[in-house]
Amino acid sequence: MTSSSTPNRFELAAKTFVITGASSGLGRAMAGFLCDAGADVVLIARRKNELAAASEAINQIGKCSYISADLNQREKLEDLAKQCIDINGRVDGIVNAAGLNPRLPAEEVSLETWDSTLNLNLAVPFFFSRCFVKQMAERGEGRIINIASLQSARAFPNGLPYGASKAGVCQLTRAMSEAWSKYGITCNAIAPGFFPTELTAAVFDNPETRDWAANQTTIGRNGELEDLAGPTLFFASKASAYVTGQTLYVDGGFTAR
Repeated sequence: MTSSSTPNRFELAAKTFVITGASSGLGRAMAGFLCDAGADVVLIARRKNELAAASEAINQIGKCSYISADLNQREKLEDLAKQCIDINGRVDGIVNAAGLNPRLPAEEVSLETWDSTLNLNLAVPFFFSRCFVKQMAERGEGRIINIASLQSARAFPNGLPYGASKAGVCQLTRAMSEAWSKYGITCNAIAPGFFPTELTAAVFDNPETRDWAANQTTIGRNGELEDLAGPTLFFASKASAYVTGQTLYVDGGFTAR
């Protein structure tokens, strides 16, 4: 039996989290989970109308702010981070959920496509997270959650730059852990299976591919956004204080086969 005085290690009250790519999909869902657990959240994405709608919905749960910004403009990341910190005077964690998947055959991948994909999926999580490290380290605690992918471990058709970037996210997560966990900043990644989002619309809109994806899992179904609530709160909270540098596949057993 748990004593009523036992602290809730998943409690996020008085914490502020920044979530990129938060106007829709995984980022929006994860922002909602964090807010529901007591955190104040700051949403970042390019699409202002969608961002405002997401913020309005999440504000029904708790405190949510948003900043419309293009993360591809790396020279502006420091200023963006300062805006995020100024909202509540601190940032306790970041979820790097912004991503790009161009879905092109290898022969059609241009230099521009390669650069933009690796920039948003791999470079931005590092450079933007680094903007918050100093103030996290001063408090001796911080949480960084990156978003990996099934393609971190598996090669899919028409996924060369995306797969390369997401494989890099796993090593980036380990390297971030090596660099910053000594300051109390844990760095972990979530690798989702197939979840219904804008990025996976091509899969879910087609009954054949939707059923194929479900049949690749050992559970026998595709993911539902609620399936990400537990992993998100685990990595964001004190519950994972001794877990860092890890990638958790939340894929219904897809990669178990």
